[in-house]
Amino acid sequence: MEPQRTLVLPFPPPKSNNALIIGLVIGLAVLLVGGGAGAFLYLRGSVSKPTVALPSAEPFPTAATQPPSDPPSETAAPSDPPTSEPPTPTPSDTQTSSDRVDPGSPLTDKEFDDWDFKLGDVKLQAKRVGGWTYSTCDPVDGRGVLAQNHCRRAIQLAYSAYGGHIKAVQVMMSFPSEQAAKKAATRLATLDSNAVKWRKDKAHRTYVYGKMRSGVAKNYVVVTVLTADKTAKSLATYYHHYLQSDHASYFLFRDLTITS
Repeated sequence: MEPQRTLVLPFPPPKSNNALIIGLVIGLAVLLVGGGAGAFLYLRGSVSKPTVALPSAEPFPTAATQPPSDPPSETAAPSDPPTSEPPTPTPSDTQTSSDRVDPGSPLTDKEFDDWDFKLGDVKLQAKRVGGWTYSTCDPVDGRGVLAQNHCRRAIQLAYSAYGGHIKAVQVMMSFPSEQAAKKAATRLATLDSNAVKWRKDKAHRTYVYGKMRSGVAKNYVVVTVLTADKTAKSLATYYHHYLQSDHASYFLFRDLTITS
């Protein structure tokens, strides 16, 4: 079983970027998707661990974050969010990209548009506000773990939901094999959050919810960072779980060859 953890940003959050603190949370369940075709982990229950400090250096230039507007009335969000983890989506329930790519083609951010998720009565949306494609994994490799495991390519995506009260950044990395992806994820699980660089300028500067989730889907590793302010606190876990699970599920079928 591949190790999994969720990095928790502090409450109350810092007023500057100089000394973010994270808490270590260990996921207690494994999510199997696609009848054994692949697996990734998600948080069902958690235990708090000692905190460690993040360095003040920013891996990317910081841009001023505009204050979120009021959530629009048309935003589709659960009216009564559950206190426990929501049910798990399966790949057949969702489609996360506008066009199917050629199996084995290089990973690009263009594969992902605005997020429009539907599963039964659940309807969640997030607007894509940024996308970056890197020809190597160097720009997101904070500790050399990705290079050591021959990470081939990486992308980043930035999303905004619920009128800007929820913001998410995803880092997706491709590896030459499932074994290499699992090995990298296993090593990353033993390190702090600096092991993967992500666009901090696309998250809230202050927040009441701030966590990082990660998982493996075949030969891809998906990391999702999500922050939310007080208005969207009750929806944050809901959005975080579904965004991570939905996009990880996409990679279970991305490189399959379909024959008629």
